[in-house]
Amino acid sequence: MPRTPFAPKDTVPAPLSRRRAFISLFVLALGGFGIGCTEFASMGLLPNIAQDLLPGFEAHPEVSIAQAGQLISAYALGVVVGAPILATLTARASHTKLALWLLLFFVVGNLASALMPGFTSTLVARFVAGLPHGAYFGVASLLAARIMGPGKQGQGIALALSGLTVANVIGVPVVTLVGQAWGWRSAYMVVAAVFAVTLVAGLLVLPRYAGDPTRHPAKELRAFRGGQLWLMIAVACVGFGGFFAIYSYIAETATRVSGLTSSQLPWLLAVVGIGMTIGNVVGGRLSDLIPRPAMVGGFVVYMVSLAVFPLLAGGSVGVFVGAGLIGLTQASLTPAIQSRLIAASGDAALLGAASNHAAFNVGNSLGAALGGAVIAAGLGYLAPAWVGLALAGLGFALLLLSLGWERRRGSLLATA
Repeated sequence: MPRTPFAPKDTVPAPLSRRRAFISLFVLALGGFGIGCTEFASMGLLPNIAQDLLPGFEAHPEVSIAQAGQLISAYALGVVVGAPILATLTARASHTKLALWLLLFFVVGNLASALMPGFTSTLVARFVAGLPHGAYFGVASLLAARIMGPGKQGQGIALALSGLTVANVIGVPVVTLVGQAWGWRSAYMVVAAVFAVTLVAGLLVLPRYAGDPTRHPAKELRAFRGGQLWLMIAVACVGFGGFFAIYSYIAETATRVSGLTSSQLPWLLAVVGIGMTIGNVVGGRLSDLIPRPAMVGGFVVYMVSLAVFPLLAGGSVGVFVGAGLIGLTQASLTPAIQSRLIAASGDAALLGAASNHAAFNVGNSLGAALGGAVIAAGLGYLAPAWVGLALAGLGFALLLLSLGWERRRGSLLATA
């Protein structure tokens, strides 16, 4: 990677002071905050985007909303494509350098999302904006764990993800309000500014960890020979799809079924974010203490929340409760699943960490596509919840298969 102002010279960093470590962790989380805004704000603004870019919205809103859902799938596809490719090609790079380059990538991708003139070009821009997503969360998780010290991988992952969950409390509702008031394009402009600020802050404060010249892309790819890695990727792909089957269409469900007004949507998104923030903190600690029970028990309560949602979402109060529970239970699973993916990837830790977010966004795309399909088929806006429950149930079955396989073959994932 050429040396530029965005690629600081590697050094062996001195031990970080408590203050420097805190600020560095905050900057990493701020990048996650920007990612949460760009990924989830699209869902709250989906009706606005559909009305602006797709003809026939007023006559057939269900069809237009389902088509606009392709923007969510395009971003998710970008994550899926970008995560393993960038993690593999940058195997030798300094994690600090990589994080900064990815932040620059986010600035460009979100500016493009705001400026493209039509639906197809916006679709392409959303794909580009998603490319650095998985690699950033992967490298941020590893940097955070390194800054925090040994034995805190789960908490490091949770810290990197904390920006994403806090984004759902503050950033997504605010960006949604901005998009409703000044047009959806302004929302992506705000997100680009968040990434620009994070990039500048990262240049100033992140510790300069050196790269590993012994790594090689071919060596990283050997991790994909492991059946456990593929099985855990499948767990995340299918299991997390349940969340996105519902959340991708939360704006339409809340306004057309639950009786909320568009001005109340940011509050609903904030409740989901609060649930995700609590779940992420609890899940990070449980992942370090009791990883297997955290995954198995976490999946069970996650499935219960998905089953309860359509029973609650018919009312204006119930939809807040149901959506908050889904956010909480889904987020509590993420640190444990990512820790297990890292363990299954062996030495290719960055690839394993990035693969979790690629898998997460396969679930994003799968959930959005299947949820949109049942809506377009005329089954109603609550039908995606049953799709989500089916996906989560399949993910849980795959997790049990992974754990059973491990018991039969010995402790292949001793740290998971």
